[in-house]
Amino acid sequence: MEFGERLKAYRTSLNYSQKELSEQTGLTLRTIQRIENNEVKPSLYSIKVIGEALKTDLSAFVKKSDTKPYEFNLTLKITDMNQFLNDLKTLVKTHWKTILIIALAIYLFTSYTDIKAGIMDAWTGK
Repeated sequence: MEFGERLKAYRTSLNYSQKELSEQTGLTLRTIQRIENNEVKPSLYSIKVIGEALKTDLSAFVKKSDTKPYEFNLTLKITDMNQFLNDLKTLVKTHWKTILIIALAIYLFTSYTDIKAGIMDAWTGK
């Protein structure tokens, strides 16, 4: 029995419908269906919110005998941070010019009065 099948069995034992689980987790009904039918591997976020909605630790549902093994920890703060940093690096590499222009614009808008005063002092010779 794979992850999705065990999830479905547990959900039905609690008398939850897929629609109710969808509403409690914020995941779409189709996503719940695809997870339970083993069409997709759920993301860590999906596993976390489903576990919270069902008030259980879903890591017990994952067995090493699964044909599609899952390796996760529901408190992956370091892994999440690494993924965030990798995404941030990619964003900066692809959009560094836009980020630079936005940062410069923010600096100019927040320092407008100081810049104006400096220009006026230079203009009047103070």
